[in-house]
Amino acid sequence: MNFTVNTSYNGFKLLEEKKVKEINSMARIFEHEKSGARLLHIANDDDNKVFSITFRTPPTDSTGLPHILEHAVLCGSRKFPAKDPFVELAKGSLNTFLNAMTFSDKTMYPIASRNDKDFLNLMDVYLDAVFYPNIYKKPEILMQEGWHYELDNPEEEITYKGVVYNEMKGAFSSPEQVLFRKIQESLFPDTTYQYDSGGDPEAIPELTQEEFTAFHKKLYHPANSYIYLYGDGDIMEHLKFINEEYLQNFEKIKVDSEITLQTPYKEPKTSFVEYSISANEREQDKTFLSLNFVVGKSTNPELHLAFDILTYLLLETPAAPLKKALLEADLGKDVFGSYDHSILQPVLSVIVKNSNEEEQERFKQVVYDTLKALVDKGIDKKLIEASINIYEFKLREADYGRYPKGLIYCMKSMESWLYDEDPVLHLTYESALGKIKTALTTNYFEKLIEKYLLNNQHQSLLVVTPKKGLVQEKEEEVKQKLANYKAKLSKEEINQLIENTSMLKRYQEEPNDSKDLEKIPLLSLKDIEEKAEKLLLIEKKENGLPILLHPMFTNEIAYVNLLFDTTTVPKELIPYVSLLSFILGKVSTETYHYEDLSNEINIYTGGIDFKVEAYSLKNDDGTYFPKLMIQSSALVKQLPKLFHIIGELIGATKFNETKRLKEIIQEVKSRLEMNILQDGHIVAARRATSYFSPIGQYKEMCTGIAYYEFIEELEGNFDNKLQEIQSNLEKLIKMIFNQDNLLVSVTIEEKDYNKFQEAFKSLINYMGNEKLDKQQYQFDYGPKNEGLLTSSKVQYVAKAYNFQKLGYDYTGHLQVLKTIISLNYLWNKVRITGGAYGAMAGFSRNGNIYFTSYRDPNLDKTLKVYDEAHKYISEFSTDEREMTKYIIGTISKIDAPLTASMKGQEATAYYISQISQEDIQRERDEVLRTKPEDIKNLARLIKDVMEKNYYCVLGNEGKIQANKHIFKNLVEVFK
Repeated sequence: MNFTVNTSYNGFKLLEEKKVKEINSMARIFEHEKSGARLLHIANDDDNKVFSITFRTPPTDSTGLPHILEHAVLCGSRKFPAKDPFVELAKGSLNTFLNAMTFSDKTMYPIASRNDKDFLNLMDVYLDAVFYPNIYKKPEILMQEGWHYELDNPEEEITYKGVVYNEMKGAFSSPEQVLFRKIQESLFPDTTYQYDSGGDPEAIPELTQEEFTAFHKKLYHPANSYIYLYGDGDIMEHLKFINEEYLQNFEKIKVDSEITLQTPYKEPKTSFVEYSISANEREQDKTFLSLNFVVGKSTNPELHLAFDILTYLLLETPAAPLKKALLEADLGKDVFGSYDHSILQPVLSVIVKNSNEEEQERFKQVVYDTLKALVDKGIDKKLIEASINIYEFKLREADYGRYPKGLIYCMKSMESWLYDEDPVLHLTYESALGKIKTALTTNYFEKLIEKYLLNNQHQSLLVVTPKKGLVQEKEEEVKQKLANYKAKLSKEEINQLIENTSMLKRYQEEPNDSKDLEKIPLLSLKDIEEKAEKLLLIEKKENGLPILLHPMFTNEIAYVNLLFDTTTVPKELIPYVSLLSFILGKVSTETYHYEDLSNEINIYTGGIDFKVEAYSLKNDDGTYFPKLMIQSSALVKQLPKLFHIIGELIGATKFNETKRLKEIIQEVKSRLEMNILQDGHIVAARRATSYFSPIGQYKEMCTGIAYYEFIEELEGNFDNKLQEIQSNLEKLIKMIFNQDNLLVSVTIEEKDYNKFQEAFKSLINYMGNEKLDKQQYQFDYGPKNEGLLTSSKVQYVAKAYNFQKLGYDYTGHLQVLKTIISLNYLWNKVRITGGAYGAMAGFSRNGNIYFTSYRDPNLDKTLKVYDEAHKYISEFSTDEREMTKYIIGTISKIDAPLTASMKGQEATAYYISQISQEDIQRERDEVLRTKPEDIKNLARLIKDVMEKNYYCVLGNEGKIQANKHIFKNLVEVFK
């Protein structure tokens, strides 16, 4: 339909309408006349519809109030009084995205769905949650989601417990998280950005129920809201619904949530902060140095995009001159950049990791000298072209993987809208990009460096230093504080704490009233497509090599994945495959210096990445297909250049640049350290799986703790091992990049396949064609049951085994069980009553199962929860409505929308694993026809798996030491 500016539609006055050609959409900006709510509608033909409501929520302390409130409003509301509607939606909607997010100055509640009815249902639950939450009548919600005193009897010690409390203890266990959380504090001492909106564990217990509800009452009003609608939905229906069900009940008010600007510094400041390392870790080379600059305002679209590109140019590409200078100065072992434009005053940070405190002055000097030299001599124009090109490619491709496009656009819109500017400021990027491209013939970027970096006094140096035993020190302080608190309590007050603890447990354990659950809207199974989507795959051959063609619309982009079989690699060299995947493209070839190579990749392609993969035969974890995959994309017209560059990488890479090799190995080690602390649940589950599974063992050697130990050994003895490293990499190139090993997957429009055919021929010359022996790997198995010790404040507890080894077959019913176990049993036992941030289960076609927890305060209690899961399953009973919910929630994960490149990758994975369309349809049929008795029948499988007793825990060294009797081995992760 046609809209007219200054006309009202269902209570919303249209203020502006404009075409946004960059995203092929029409943008409409509305204001709700009665309540003052703002609304942005992005209309296009995308069926993956997105809704979000965002509130401006600047914190006034570090109690984590905005974050805790984000959790809490989704714990029941006026229309949907069940205790956890969010989980009920996760169990039983067709959502393609369902979450809530706390930023430094805003709280966002986004959902997405491709089903019109489901989309409206999700919108209804979220709007009711934010405007009418149960937090006013249920103090247990703050206790559960935020924090509470835990005391079961008068003799015990009081402890703190709460989901966000433990989540943030986990966040503050990572030195990188500590660093990033303190950058804003170092630059904005007089504004809201001095506080941690997520919550500092030391401050969280200061939050009161009164402050909690007052914050909601003040800021969760429509006049302080930003509503967003995206996609091909019926806008008139949605406006009518939002108005009649919600906004017409509110009167417009003035909400004081303004975010003020920090007065610029007259001179740079230096801040120091400590993070904890384990008792046996060395302190040398463990300091982080960060130089941070405040860069204008996020409401300047040209500056915003220009600094995105400049940060990449200076610090991220292999040709990055500032990164290169810092590494050559031997200031640390890893260098990376950050440009945070999610706040009113964006911040560029230059970070050196694994340095030392005494290097801070030299660090600043190298940064300033390098930036000054770039201004004086000029930045290499090819580097500028490469950096602009890769950003432009990504902007136009608009491929955000598992994140809906509409959600990314929503987040971009908030970077101007929240600060009272045009919400499509950053979506209409053509004008800004055009001005930035003048950098190809002018000193555009040099002027930015001079103005915003060299001549900018509003900057800080943040020094983050290691301290042994800091976690234990803080824990002792908390313990003493709580002991002192308890000592001052009267007998009646102690009894009241015990009663409060008991009250919370009763609240948590009491099942939802079935009538309350029925109020949460639910689709029927008739709304589900019974037929599984068929991913396109046509087998072809070119020059005798197998090609998998996935013909579909790709907007003139070709996605080419080259999968090389790596079973020609001897067992002792398996970790080198992973190292090789990180090195390729970052060292020189016979034709290109590595800096020039990086520029060529960024100018002519959408990226060339290397990745180690292993695909299991569909029903056998012992038969698997390890691959080194080259993932690449380029405009169809650039395919000849793409294959030329790939040919250089696989046929002419040189490993004789000693210093460069060392830098890369140090960077690999640094990034692995980050992953271990941030993704501990995955690390622990992978390690546990390696105890019994051949494919699990292989993946552990390429990506897990075993791989980290391998890299640590290379880095620590680099000089002695240099020749060995170079020799092994040379061997691998010949073993892997061979025609006999290659499978090609190409996603492209069918009309363009002939262009791929022609260009692909040139690649053949770069590969060997001799027949190579395939290896049969033999690994050692057994329940090693390790405790992996770190300085973390929390645990990641994993238990795993393979059900096919116990005689059970895979069935689609297991995927429904995964939904039930993850979002019901584990959610209630490990998260709600246990206080962990999360817990989940995984069930694979090859028989591997794992349970794992995330940022968990417990250890043995969680293992006990896993062991007792079979009892819950054996007693599982539910009505038809609830069973429908679990089935729909399972299907929503199976039917997650895929981009063209993702469809090509998934079809290829099915092909390699020998999963047929019949297998996929059979699984879907089994999911759709799952009955309660099918779930109950899986109890014995879970019991038998858990009784094999294969587990691994990564986490706090003190907690693991206190439970050392349950472990066979204790391993210090970091040295």
